[in-house]
Amino acid sequence: MPVFQFNPPERFVAGTVGQPGERTFFLQAVGEGRITSVVLEKAQVEALATRVEELLEEVNRRFGTQPEDGEPPEDDGPLEQPIDEDFRVGTLALAWDAEAARVIIEAQEIDESAGEELTEEDEEELEVFTEEGPAHRDVLRVYLTPGEARAFAGRALKVVSAGRPDCPLCSRPLDPAGHVCVRQNGYRPDSLV
Repeated sequence: MPVFQFNPPERFVAGTVGQPGERTFFLQAVGEGRITSVVLEKAQVEALATRVEELLEEVNRRFGTQPEDGEPPEDDGPLEQPIDEDFRVGTLALAWDAEAARVIIEAQEIDESAGEELTEEDEEELEVFTEEGPAHRDVLRVYLTPGEARAFAGRALKVVSAGRPDCPLCSRPLDPAGHVCVRQNGYRPDSLV
């Protein structure tokens, strides 16, 4: 099981490739002359960013404000090139290392050989962090300061919201090629058998 570990990364961001409606989402870690890019679903990016913010609030509540050397600058730059997919993410984990005062984000490869498939519920659920992962899966593990984690979450939420706007009536994404709104005429194309 290769572990792509970045402690600390020079850069850790969520980003996309492609046009809205056809985007591929990536987590990308850069450091020590290496670039690791892993593919994941939009819902996973959103859930991870939300949980990072919740974790930081809980850490602040329990331990008080963590000292920062200064907030990292906002990173709105594109993903580093080349963007080569190292693996597709199946499980995300999140933890707080109180001793080092670091947020740990771990992304494990999806186990396609065992027929593992992501359901919508899986994409939104983050598992508890463990040191031991399945021996046959690749892992990306990143250690971030609270400021870096906050900056990561902010950018990730911007990336998610930069997609297609939602229909004000049915809340489904508007498609540039046309949108059939179920609230306007009751027709829903994906419900046909």
